[in-house]
Amino acid sequence: MEINKRKGFIFRSYQAPDVSPFDKLFEIFTELITHTSGDLDEALDWLRQLDEEYKLTDENYTLDDFIEDLKKKGYIKDETREDGSGGLRITAKTERSIRQQALNQIFGNLKKSGAGNHRTKQSGVGDEHTGEFREYRFGDGLDKIALTESLKNAQINHGTGDFRLTEDDLVVEDSQHKAQMSTVLMIDISHSMILYGEDRITPAKKVAMALAELITTRYPKDTLDILVFGNDAWPVSIKDLPYLQVGPYHTNTVAGLQLAMDILRRKRNTNKQIFMITDGKPSCIREQDGTYYMNSFGLDDYIVEKCYAMARQARKVHIPITTFMIANDPYLRQFVNHFTEANQGKAFYTGLKGLGEMIFEDYETNRKKRIK
Repeated sequence: MEINKRKGFIFRSYQAPDVSPFDKLFEIFTELITHTSGDLDEALDWLRQLDEEYKLTDENYTLDDFIEDLKKKGYIKDETREDGSGGLRITAKTERSIRQQALNQIFGNLKKSGAGNHRTKQSGVGDEHTGEFREYRFGDGLDKIALTESLKNAQINHGTGDFRLTEDDLVVEDSQHKAQMSTVLMIDISHSMILYGEDRITPAKKVAMALAELITTRYPKDTLDILVFGNDAWPVSIKDLPYLQVGPYHTNTVAGLQLAMDILRRKRNTNKQIFMITDGKPSCIREQDGTYYMNSFGLDDYIVEKCYAMARQARKVHIPITTFMIANDPYLRQFVNHFTEANQGKAFYTGLKGLGEMIFEDYETNRKKRIK
């Protein structure tokens, strides 16, 4: 008997995924921590206001319950402040969770877009197998799994009576890359990053945290150094990224590029690159006598020429600079175009929303081109 099967759509009421009250609040909490630059008290105040307005909690699970769970799970802890008063602060576990959330937000968008191959780790030409095994990591291709060793681990860990194979049992054969990528990420923290009521520093921080998490988990042999530049430039550690704040600074692009070049000169890798996130024109340089020359009005030829000279210097030592301009003023486009031409690098004019996607795509593309 033949059965006619009809194809069509079935519409049902949307059912939200089953998320625990803690997990729901924790996602909001980590987002607020990023926006407040790690100020826990301010983040909790915002969370209380959101709770009052949107009823995020109920009598079964209150905001006090959530804070107590944060303590129990090791996300916050008590501390004694310099003035002798007590308080709470976030822990390294929270810092890691913030980076992971940033990665999921940006990396998840990339997976949905279908652009690029971000799920499988591609082995470049010249990878050398070491004959040693390591644990399976996010991004490892399924074809890299050592099946025999993984099955052996499963039997040892779970026994043979009720066979189970979990992610913790998986191992892959390690390989030694002949070349890796060294990246310096420059972040503008001049005052313009929060001018006109637009928060540009928070998306930049998220991108930095997500890129750091991507490289440390997927490309552990690559290196990532992060620096910020205002009147001067200085390096920041990955763990300090959530706490970055904009200051009352001008934009000393030259200082940032000089520090980036100094960092990369010390790297043994032959493949090096600079990513620069900025929204403003260069408006400051430091003279040899230690004084600052500043000009916030228009594009100053003296400052701009110094920037072009740094771009040409980077080109000579084969360090491409990719500029992500998150403002769209016509005269800034002119500067970035000349800067990019001097370096033979690349430039993207992106809004805040597309910043992360563009940086991730460019990082992957550069690896495929240069890691050979």
